[in-house]
Amino acid sequence: MWKTGVLTLLALLGFAANSLLCRAALENGAWRIDAASFTSIRLSSGALVLGLLLRMRGSKGGTRQGSWGSALALFAYAAGFSLAYVRIPAGLGALILFGCVQATMLSVGLVRGERPRALEWLGLAMALGGLIALRLPGATAPDALGATLMAGAGIAWGVYSLRGRGTADPLAATADNFLRSVPMTLGLSVLAPLALGAPRATVAGVGLAVASGALASGVGYSLWYAALPHLTAMRAAVVQLAVPVVAAAGGVLLLGETLTPRLVGSGSALLFGVFLTLLARQRKAPAPAR
Repeated sequence: MWKTGVLTLLALLGFAANSLLCRAALENGAWRIDAASFTSIRLSSGALVLGLLLRMRGSKGGTRQGSWGSALALFAYAAGFSLAYVRIPAGLGALILFGCVQATMLSVGLVRGERPRALEWLGLAMALGGLIALRLPGATAPDALGATLMAGAGIAWGVYSLRGRGTADPLAATADNFLRSVPMTLGLSVLAPLALGAPRATVAGVGLAVASGALASGVGYSLWYAALPHLTAMRAAVVQLAVPVVAAAGGVLLLGETLTPRLVGSGSALLFGVFLTLLARQRKAPAPAR
């Protein structure tokens, strides 16, 4: 159990680090790299590391576990993620991302005919209320375009997660999807100057992008998939509630960001609402056959 705990902790730190690394590279005033270049380097370096990890594991290089649809969802997530972090803080971005991922997955369940219990409806209402409160006008309201882009990234990651359910080898599928997304993100880098201006990249910016792709994404995902078989679905979902909290704390300590009352209140409502929904879903899950 201690091994599973360490793997889980390191994976969650990697997920939170993605927000911190991306924000550090792209925040207004830093301009260490442009968003399109960051995305291309992140996905390319992630594909390289995941491929190396598969070879170290002994997987066959010709095995294709991913799909172009999943690669497109991965690309949409990564591009929206980078573009959003030009405009919004790390903690806020992680919170919006996480909330929209969970909202997407829960909404698909409703569309497919799932019938929530009262506790699930309460949790959904609290989570939705938290997201809405974040977007209300006011002095502390987040940048509207940045928040919208991150919401889109969250929806894309939710779709990616749903498409990956039941995959026999999630690490191989992720590696393949990263590889398939590289031509898409290179296309973004070619077209981005038309809308975003000339590309730019400092040594520090490239280093942060490589760290995000190779370490926080590539190694982080591999650690998560190593821990996942030893976690119940409920535990896996609940421990991910820590990611926005860690990202917010890291933003304050490492990037000099501030926690506003709106972010604390809305974030607490969102996270607690998601927790209630997960708890209700766990309680109504059928008991395993004996």
